[in-house]
Amino acid sequence: MIKLVASDLDGTLLLNGAQSLPEELFPLIRKLKENKILFVAASGRQYPNMRRLFAPVLEDMAFICENGAMAVQNEEVLYQDRFDPALTREIAEAIYEREGAEFSCATKDFYYIMPKTRHFLELMTEVVKTDCRVIDSFDKITEPCMKLAVYEKNGIQEESIRYWQDRFSGRCTVVTSGFAWVDFIPLGTNKAKGLEVYQKRLGIRPEECVVFGDEYNDMEMLKATPYSFAMEHAKPGVKKAASYTAKRVETVLEELLRTKGNMEEAMKNVQ
Repeated sequence: MIKLVASDLDGTLLLNGAQSLPEELFPLIRKLKENKILFVAASGRQYPNMRRLFAPVLEDMAFICENGAMAVQNEEVLYQDRFDPALTREIAEAIYEREGAEFSCATKDFYYIMPKTRHFLELMTEVVKTDCRVIDSFDKITEPCMKLAVYEKNGIQEESIRYWQDRFSGRCTVVTSGFAWVDFIPLGTNKAKGLEVYQKRLGIRPEECVVFGDEYNDMEMLKATPYSFAMEHAKPGVKKAASYTAKRVETVLEELLRTKGNMEEAMKNVQ
C-alpha cells in the first residue's frame, strides 16, 4: 500500500507556466492524509514560496526544497545542505559575468539576487513571487547558500548547459531545472535524498511511494521508487528514468484514493 506521494511543481503540478496550484489539488492532499498517505512537494523552489503555494494545506503535507537541499515538515527543518562560501561566490560571479545570464543564490529564507535587468527583478519578485534580497556586491552574500541558479530569458541552450557543466562539474551538480534555468547544487544533493529522509523518518519503503516529475532535476527521485511517473511532455531522458507517464498528477491521485492506496488497482485505470 502507498504511504507517500512526492511531486515536483513546475512542469508537473504547475503546468504551462502557472504560478498558482489547481484548487482541486488541496482536497486531494487532505484526503491523502486521511488515508495515512503523506504528500510531499518536491521542488527546486524556495521554502517560503512553496509555503505560500500550499497555504491551505500546510499542516497536511511536507516539503523537499531547493532540489533536495532542504527538507521541512511542520516547520521543522530536517536537514539543510550548503555550499562552500568560496564556491558560492565563484559560481555567482561566473554567472553574473556571462552575457544574458542572471543568478539567484538560495538561503533558507530568501534568495540573493543582483539583477542586471528589470525583467529578472520582476520575474523573481512579482511573477514567481520569491522572497529576495537585492544586493549590489558579492561581499553581501553572507548567509549559507544551498543552491545557485542561472536564468537565461530566451531559454537554456545545449551550448550553455555544456558550458556550465564543463566549468563546474566535479565540484557541484549542474542540472537543468526548466526551460530557462540551470541549477547548481552541492554534490550528493538531489530530491531522492529528501525522499529517503522521509522514508527513514516514517518507516516507509521505496515501493510504498509514488513520485512525479518532468525535468532532469527529478531524475534521481524518479529512479528511487518503482511507482514513478514522468509527465507526458517530459524530455525523453526523463521519461526513460520513470516507470510510467502521466498527463496530470491529479488523475493518478484520484485513482490512488479510490483504491485506498492500492497502487496495483489504481494502475488499472491510470494506464
